[in-house]
Amino acid sequence: MEAPKTEEISHIPMDQLQGLEYCIDSNPSWVESIALGFQHYILALGTAVMIPSFLVPLMGGSDDDKVRVVQTLLFVEGINTLLQTLFGTRLPTVIGGSYAFMVPIISIIHDSKLARIEDSHLRFLSTMRAVQGAMIVASSIQIILGFSQAWAICSRFFSPLGMVPVIALVGFGLFDRGFPVVGHCVEIGIPMLVLFVVLSQYLKKFQTRQLPILERFALLVSATVIWAYAHLLTASGAYKHRPELTQHNCRTDKANLISSAPWIKIPYPLEWGAPTFDAGHAFGMMAAVLVSLIESTGAYKAASRLASATPPPAHVLSRGVGWQGIGILLNGLFGTLTGSTVSVENVGLLGSTRVGSRRVVQISAGFMIFFSMLGKFGALFASIPFPIFAAAYCVLFGLVASVGLSFLQFTNMNSMRNLFITGVAFFLGLSIPEYFREFTSKALHGPTHTRAGWFNDFLNTIFFSSPTVALIVAVFLDNTLDYKDSAKDRGMPWWAKFRTFKGDSRNEEFYTLPFNLNRYFPPS
Repeated sequence: MEAPKTEEISHIPMDQLQGLEYCIDSNPSWVESIALGFQHYILALGTAVMIPSFLVPLMGGSDDDKVRVVQTLLFVEGINTLLQTLFGTRLPTVIGGSYAFMVPIISIIHDSKLARIEDSHLRFLSTMRAVQGAMIVASSIQIILGFSQAWAICSRFFSPLGMVPVIALVGFGLFDRGFPVVGHCVEIGIPMLVLFVVLSQYLKKFQTRQLPILERFALLVSATVIWAYAHLLTASGAYKHRPELTQHNCRTDKANLISSAPWIKIPYPLEWGAPTFDAGHAFGMMAAVLVSLIESTGAYKAASRLASATPPPAHVLSRGVGWQGIGILLNGLFGTLTGSTVSVENVGLLGSTRVGSRRVVQISAGFMIFFSMLGKFGALFASIPFPIFAAAYCVLFGLVASVGLSFLQFTNMNSMRNLFITGVAFFLGLSIPEYFREFTSKALHGPTHTRAGWFNDFLNTIFFSSPTVALIVAVFLDNTLDYKDSAKDRGMPWWAKFRTFKGDSRNEEFYTLPFNLNRYFPPS
């Protein structure tokens, strides 16, 4: 047998992924764009409903309060997505709620001054105002780091090798929101997972009028089918005598969203009352803002590849962080009960549909704003059982993680130095947050447990995040271990040309501000 040629057994590193149908500036037809935008909206509902559903009852809030928070969160998500896609990084990223803010928010909920309030509704309002105040103050971190270009300076220490575990763990680090949630209702979650994979991968060549309709709309089709199946099980009484937890996860009528939602309600700033400010609360919230910044940095780089764009230049990345800080400020003013970050699942959907169009994501922002004001209609879609979303996460989070691994092609993985850094950063990025989670579930407080609550919140929040731990470990090792003699092994020659706006001619096409604003804000 003839020996294979060299070009047959090696692959040239590719700046942009191949096989994508639409990049940032290329758009499907308007009908297809609207349908794809609606699909992004449906996917974003998962986090928008999950976070308030968990936090509002802890604060003493009712179903009415939960619905109002969900509506407000979706409304602000839509605004923040438009701001980011127009003036921030301009990447097709949905800006959604962040789980990184859970630790400081739960700490505020358990604050003795708030917990002792007997009236549940008053306790809810007082806690909400405390969260708002902390978020307003903490948002200044991202605003300053972003618009001062300080984050652009920090990014000089990032190499492709250092970013691999960060980007990969943006997806892998969310494993507990995948199959563990599917397992809460396997009769819904597993069929959803199987159907989504079959439609998006095995039947992707099925076309209608030259449109790969099953691949492009696999999430929408599979979610609709399984949702109808779940409603059939609910209506037939399949869960009538099942445990309460099973009913909550499987039934389509247990969320109490539709009955509690008003027909029309327009969210507005300070509708919960004037925010209250506490230095300890704000300091703990700052850690969540830093975690959000790091997780979003990894997600932006993943989105750039899945949108067939070049890696965002340093000043574009910093600009996006600044606008994300403004988004967190809006979260605080409106009272969304969580801060902003890039929605990882929606980044994964770019790869699943092979459509990285900015217009599609902007249309999804329009759906968020529209349905947040029409409460009954928005609540209808928000009543989809969580295991359906979790099944999609199993695929989409994994897809984002694999994009992070694709950065290894620009590095030398025959180097023991690189193998050491990658392996240690991955392992500690998964192991340390898992230790913090297990400790907290058993002791009901984090491993950092001193008399200074703000200090506890800060460290516990930082080390709960897999991408943040991975960045600390990978960037430190990458810039201290034989870094002077390892530039090529680290992938720095490939990375360098994308550091500045004028380093690659494609950057102008992807990242130039609209409305000729670059005249007033010239790229650095």
